[in-house]
Amino acid sequence: MTRSHTQPGDRAFVDLQPRLLAVAYRMLGSVSDAEDIVQDAYLRWQRVDVEKVRDETGYLIRVVTRLCLDHLRAARAIRDAYPGEWLPEPLVTDDATERLDRDVSVALMMTLERLSPLERAAFLLHDVFECSYDDLSKTLERSHSSCRQLVSRARKHIEHMKPRARVDREHGQELANAFFSAAKTGNTKHLTDLLSRDVQLHSDGGGKIIATLNPIVGRDKVVRFFAGLSRKPTATQPAHWVACQLNGLPAIINREPGGTLQATLVNIEKGEIAAIYMVRNPDKTRHLESVMSD
Repeated sequence: MTRSHTQPGDRAFVDLQPRLLAVAYRMLGSVSDAEDIVQDAYLRWQRVDVEKVRDETGYLIRVVTRLCLDHLRAARAIRDAYPGEWLPEPLVTDDATERLDRDVSVALMMTLERLSPLERAAFLLHDVFECSYDDLSKTLERSHSSCRQLVSRARKHIEHMKPRARVDREHGQELANAFFSAAKTGNTKHLTDLLSRDVQLHSDGGGKIIATLNPIVGRDKVVRFFAGLSRKPTATQPAHWVACQLNGLPAIINREPGGTLQATLVNIEKGEIAAIYMVRNPDKTRHLESVMSD
């Protein structure tokens, strides 16, 4: 949906669309699901008498949040049975004017995933999108005290997260490129120099593509893991890979042997790679095909 294809009465929705997508993505951790939710909200908006809506922003955020809550409740059993680690669907954040201008780091998204749907909604709306408790109460249809408890519980889960240190974008991408090359060639010395002592490797195949079921923690273990992969008969340096920013982190998108599209994101702390996130689930990387073809 773009301005050029909207009727005058839809202008409010178009103006709010980036914010609605931001809410939906953080709630669901999926680009495609977030877009579907916002489209559903638009269809509902078309049936509303806009002149009777005093607070368009609050109204539409309520609609999107409730749709997200319904989606999460319906998908809870699937998420609880998710094979291996769950990582969010990578979001391209190359553009400096990216629609999601606040933190969408993988670490935060993974922490949000561990909250209940109501805790997640309460925290995001109040602490991230700065909604008042009055608006939060209306959106979640809970009392003020209940909303305060939800926000408080969510904060306890999130407060242990260290603030993200800003990394020079060019330097961050250089480290990501160097890591990717060393991992593919099995250059253990170079990998050791790049990784922090307590580095963590997270991999998501969704039960459809081979991936580690649990995190691999520690530099020596991670180096051995990539050295082992490089010795496999199918291991080859990808002919085509793209450097980009995903979820605000330096990243590489490449096609693995057999056609699997893989996104590798790295989190950098104090000049070293502290975390590696490998998204291999084809359902979560399909939308990145356009990045590979650019």
